Amino acid sequence: MRKTVEANERAKRAYVHYLEQAKGLDEKSTDKVLAALLKFEQSTGFKPFKRFHIEQPAKFKTDLAKAKGRTGNPLSGSTIDATLALVRGFFEWLAGQQGYKSKITYSDTAYFKNSLKAARAAHAKRDKEYPSVEAAYHAFQAMPDGSDFEKRDKALFAFFMLTGARVGAVASLRLKHIDLFHGKVLQDGRDVNTKFSKTIDTTFYPVDPAYLACFTAWVEYLRHEKLFGDQDALFPKPERGFSEGGGFVNLGLSRDPYSNGSKLNAIIRNAFAMVQLPEYTPHSFRTTLAMLGKEMCNDMEQFKAWSMNMGHDSMAVTVGSYMPVSRQRQAELIKRMAR
Repeated sequence: MRKTVEANERAKRAYVHYLEQAKGLDEKSTDKVLAALLKFEQSTGFKPFKRFHIEQPAKFKTDLAKAKGRTGNPLSGSTIDATLALVRGFFEWLAGQQGYKSKITYSDTAYFKNSLKAARAAHAKRDKEYPSVEAAYHAFQAMPDGSDFEKRDKALFAFFMLTGARVGAVASLRLKHIDLFHGKVLQDGRDVNTKFSKTIDTTFYPVDPAYLACFTAWVEYLRHEKLFGDQDALFPKPERGFSEGGGFVNLGLSRDPYSNGSKLNAIIRNAFAMVQLPEYTPHSFRTTLAMLGKEMCNDMEQFKAWSMNMGHDSMAVTVGSYMPVSRQRQAELIKRMAR
């Protein structure tokens, strides 16, 4: 059973308020902070933060190294490094708060830092995996489209290829955000869960016409067959109800969106798994599209537009985050220049 320490809970609530109001973090980000702090409290046996001792971070790092994630595998180096950073940030703030200044010093918080070797390993660049244009099309073509949910799932795949939108934003989209006449989607930061609540005006990318045909058919199906309106979800979750024999069943499409992107992630991963390909995520499509842009753009202005279409203010973000150069490709390019 989870234990609670009243003074700890007050401190955590105050810190979350500080992060949201002073630092502008959203609930998703602060939830990660709270999860990291809970791990630390579990490691200390839920001792009050006022009883902090420099031995606690050492034990915490040992416990994280032994811990396992949801899949049953040990936590990755990057996860451990990020968890330590979140807890360190909390104690750096706590050291300046009334009632804790005499208990925790700023130098104490340095004990939460990972070893240099572990930190380097955690942030070492690895070859990024993403589907090729051909692999994505192969998985898309193999998806069935008989039932309402199969139509939805195939249209979802098409939409990711058309826009490269982030999964959290896609989960919150409604029909009013789609402009089929101009071939675009307005990811309005006021009511779409975009990163940093940014408004992104995305024109559909010039990918295979089958994607646009599939997505267009889905939007028209929702509007004309299901009589969905502007406020209804673009990719709705199921309507749940009781069966005659007892238990919950899907009664069809609801008009509500999913609360997050986890189900949409699973749909795309399963589409690739069904054709014996790696289970690529929707986010990997952003790399696929960035690499496609490298091939299709003829000048810097075109690539700038391609980058802006992904929601990036700077081309450097697109190049640095979504245009990987594998070690093999690195060697090929250098050798080619030598010749």
